[in-house]
Amino acid sequence: MAILNSDCAAEVLASLDDFEAQVVGIASGIGSYDSGVHSHKKSQLLYAPEGCITIALEQMQYVLPPTKAAWIPAGIEHCAKMQMRDVVTCRSLYFDTASFTGLPDKIKIIGVNDLFKQLIERMSLWPWDMPAEQQKNLLSLFIEELLVAPEEMLPLPIPDDPRLKPWLAQVMSGDTLPQPLNQMAKMVGASEKTISRIFIRQTGMPYQAWRQQWRLHGAIVRLAEGRSISEVAFSLDFSSDSAFISFFRQHMGETPNRFLNT
Repeated sequence: MAILNSDCAAEVLASLDDFEAQVVGIASGIGSYDSGVHSHKKSQLLYAPEGCITIALEQMQYVLPPTKAAWIPAGIEHCAKMQMRDVVTCRSLYFDTASFTGLPDKIKIIGVNDLFKQLIERMSLWPWDMPAEQQKNLLSLFIEELLVAPEEMLPLPIPDDPRLKPWLAQVMSGDTLPQPLNQMAKMVGASEKTISRIFIRQTGMPYQAWRQQWRLHGAIVRLAEGRSISEVAFSLDFSSDSAFISFFRQHMGETPNRFLNT
């Protein structure tokens, strides 16, 4: 077990592959953190019981509120970011691939129920030198829950056309909102048709659909931070609270208040 803060997180995470334990658990409280693009020799489960993590995997961005976790197989390059008004509580479990069979070999964003949450919490706090025999029963239950957990991907594909890079850097950092297509095209210096072709080719969706997905990600992050409906609606440039609530219900199947309560 390691309980980390922002100052020591990077140093410990960089040395994880050197630990010989079959499972390494880390509990951390981090206010602002950017892991940079990296990979591990161990497979990882990443979860935030409080706050929200934004994670980039293979040209896709995902958000992890307290209802979701990410399973990242060994060797997959990824980048995790935590930039919150308050501290994010983060739980990471690292699995020695030689010690296990049957673990998922693909990236998964999965739902976290109450039982799974308690298992993650317990395992992230147990001693790294705990004998394998003492871990056996809990590990079996964890793997069972991992394999049956529902997938909830909600990806945001990231285009990599050079013409979009300055604009995209501002949008992904939160410095600006993605504008309607006509305004965005002027800012980038390309025609609307060119922008549309780029997004369909590189993300598989029209620009407007990508913009809505970005706003949905932004809404989930802000709600997980504990911001009010009015704050979220204003920060994402919705015309009213009711317009935001309708948008959220359309895409998530529930209202923002219900999402917060669950």
